Amino acid sequence: MIFKDVISLTQDLIAFNTINPPGNEKNIAEFVGKLLSENGFKVEYPVFAENRLHLVAERGLSEVVPPMVLSGHLDTVPLGAKNWQVAPFSGEIIGDKLYGRGSSDMKGGLAAMICASIGSFEEGSPVGGVRIIFTAAEELGCPGAVQLSKAYNNFGRASAIVIGEPTANIPAIGHKGALYLNVTTTGKTAHSSMPELGENAIYKAAHAICKIEKFNFEVACDPLLGLPTANVGKMQGGMNINSVPDHAEFTIDIRSTSKLKHDQVLARLKTELSDTSLEILVDLKSVCTDENDPFVQMVYEVCEVEKGSEAYRKTLPYLTDGSVLQPLYHGVPTIILGPGQPEMAHQTDEFCYVSNIEQAVKIYKSIILKNRRF
Repeated sequence: MIFKDVISLTQDLIAFNTINPPGNEKNIAEFVGKLLSENGFKVEYPVFAENRLHLVAERGLSEVVPPMVLSGHLDTVPLGAKNWQVAPFSGEIIGDKLYGRGSSDMKGGLAAMICASIGSFEEGSPVGGVRIIFTAAEELGCPGAVQLSKAYNNFGRASAIVIGEPTANIPAIGHKGALYLNVTTTGKTAHSSMPELGENAIYKAAHAICKIEKFNFEVACDPLLGLPTANVGKMQGGMNINSVPDHAEFTIDIRSTSKLKHDQVLARLKTELSDTSLEILVDLKSVCTDENDPFVQMVYEVCEVEKGSEAYRKTLPYLTDGSVLQPLYHGVPTIILGPGQPEMAHQTDEFCYVSNIEQAVKIYKSIILKNRRF
């Protein structure tokens, strides 16, 4: 059976609760895999963890021409503390808005990719074929894609990559990388009435945090991605109010550009934050594709993006699996393009426009059929 109704499929995908943690992507991966298998795709389910599967599906591959890769993630973020006005797993449609956790980030994109991939073989013979890579555990720094890149050995080649993250169907040709760090300070505990007998770990952390606030990356501005940034997002320490704390820790979220070498900035931080211990949580490079690349120009044409327009050199502030897949496929052109609304990602009462999901099917199908990169 060929599933032609992308909106019903989106609702089906939203009905799977894949909130991460714990993810539970096994059932949705098998549901998608069954649909693709029934429509001529060879399907594999690499294991991420218990009850958590990735999905890799292929059709029409050639020994001569590499396939195009369509990629997305199966997990979603939690619902948040605020009450939803619509049932978060219902896929309820009100006007042109389809509501539900993951509607924009990114089950609407997954559904559109599935329907476009199946439909492209109905309407023609995609040059090189299509490979679909849907990952478990993308949220929280793409650990799923990192694990898959190390554990799976049948990636093959690729001519280009399209990541279906929410962009409101406006193609983006890059995004910043990420270097997430956990920083620990230690001290000596004592009674707070006699602080001179202790060594305050929170004070050490505070001094380090002040250095991060004023940290100069000392790199040139990336013409596409701008300047790198740093943010301290979480801080904790101490046991109680009347003790000198002997332990504290905080996180640093660095968003990098192609001008910033992660190993170099890490070496500088180890020197400047000398009284701390640094642990790397995430280490993913930025994604960049030349705007003049023929594949990019073809995508611009399909999406009706005019040269010189605001959308022509669009880049994104958020991280995607493209940081793993682009280097895995030796730097092939990588586009981030999906029907979701970027501002709705991770929001209460998340929605995606029905018309955008339907448009995305046409866009993806055109890109698949027009891809001629050898």
